[in-house]
Amino acid sequence: METRPKLRLFRYLVPVIIILALIFTFRYCGKQEKPLGHPRDYAAIAKEGILRVATEYNSISFYVDGDTISGFHYELIQAFARDKRLKAEITPVMSFEERLKGLSEGRYDVIAYGILKDSLLLTSPIVLNKQVLVQRKENGENDSLYIRNQLDLARRTLHVVKGSPSILRIQNLGNEIGDTIYIKEIEKYGPEQLISLVAHGDIDYAVCDESIARAVADSLSQIDINTAISFTQFYSWAVSKQSPVLLDSLNTWLDKFQKKSEYQKIYKKYYNQ
Repeated sequence: METRPKLRLFRYLVPVIIILALIFTFRYCGKQEKPLGHPRDYAAIAKEGILRVATEYNSISFYVDGDTISGFHYELIQAFARDKRLKAEITPVMSFEERLKGLSEGRYDVIAYGILKDSLLLTSPIVLNKQVLVQRKENGENDSLYIRNQLDLARRTLHVVKGSPSILRIQNLGNEIGDTIYIKEIEKYGPEQLISLVAHGDIDYAVCDESIARAVADSLSQIDINTAISFTQFYSWAVSKQSPVLLDSLNTWLDKFQKKSEYQKIYKKYYNQ
């Protein structure tokens, strides 16, 4: 009599175990058989007729104004696609690391945003920019939070977008001043959100591109962006090292387009406000 419950339990468990094993097998095989994406070069892009682009959502690069999409990098990449008879699929991606991952996996062909990265192929320079400290304006001469020069950054905590290229610059700056500058990477916010957090007192310091800081500072009068973190430098777009023909196509086009009045009009619209 004691063996019957055990037998019934065994008969019940066997189908469950088999079903679970089959589910695991199908999932495992599905993952194994699913092809991994890889970067495309210009021939594959031209064949499909679609250029996949990642950029950042902010008031300079890419933004929605009513029922219109605008932005310096948005308009520039659209001009390139138009001249090459391609359709541009532009995706705003806030995470710097996610943009890099998408490029390496072939989900994006171009990162159309100012970038400095040795592991990628960079286009000819597109704009001049620099990184600045975002803080609240000085509240009297004895304001202990206010940073007056780079030496005052010692032992302070600077907030940056997770994976931002500014991290390396801040680390080098710490070496230059001979003291530690703490860095806190924020994953869920972009630079404009960090600036807003500074303005409203949630954090004390952030670092972002000067062009974005200037665009936002117009509506946040309590913000100070006068302390430079880096020197002025050229920013470029990026493609995978597996896409040299795409790089050459972009560079050839940029060299010609930047001499046209259309480019000057786009540039002045966003950088000479």
